[in-house]
Amino acid sequence: MNTSDRIELRELVTSGDPAAQPVASIVVLHGLGADGSDFVPIAQELDLSAIGPVRFVFPSAPVRPVTINGGYEMRAWYDIHPPGPDGSRREDEAGLRASQAIVQQLLDREAARGVPPERTVLMGFSQGCAMTLLAGLRAPQRLAGLVGLSGYLPLAGTTAAERSAAGADVPLFLAHGEYDEVVVVERGLGSRDLLTALGYAVDWHSYPMGHEVCMDEAADLNRWLVARLGQR
Repeated sequence: MNTSDRIELRELVTSGDPAAQPVASIVVLHGLGADGSDFVPIAQELDLSAIGPVRFVFPSAPVRPVTINGGYEMRAWYDIHPPGPDGSRREDEAGLRASQAIVQQLLDREAARGVPPERTVLMGFSQGCAMTLLAGLRAPQRLAGLVGLSGYLPLAGTTAAERSAAGADVPLFLAHGEYDEVVVVERGLGSRDLLTALGYAVDWHSYPMGHEVCMDEAADLNRWLVARLGQR
């Protein structure tokens, strides 16, 4: 089955001409309960004219029950369980793996449409950040970069064994709110430290904000994207 048949997709080409041939792609994964339209306004604010036409792809996650929200069905890349009495967290490995496959299909789709992996950035917020790190580090071909906003590294214990050798030097932009009440900044810092220990070049940013995106963050991201994608 085609990925586009399984999940909803929105797209935006920054040149303003949807028929323009993109020179790069950015696949953006939203957070829990949102959908593919969530980051369209931020994409429209970025100035990527130095790169050329860039295609943004905004998939919407499948609808599924989410345990931490009482089983209420919403768009989610995977289920989230409440922390245990000791603070431990049980991860939905089956859901994570299923969405990893969806994300890889999206990356393969961009390559089939003429944008190679080395010209493709994978980006996500919150749950989308988790999926970006899970799928991006395991992608069989090196991507142009990974952007993780206000999230964390899932299945951290398997990362070293499962990460792609081709992407061992993939650059990472990680950003987090210092007052994040949903994914506390300590989880982001822990992920940063683990990835740094594995040898990845992590560009870390923190901001005086909660679980959100701020203007300074967007400006820093803009500069990072131009640096990663501006040279061909």
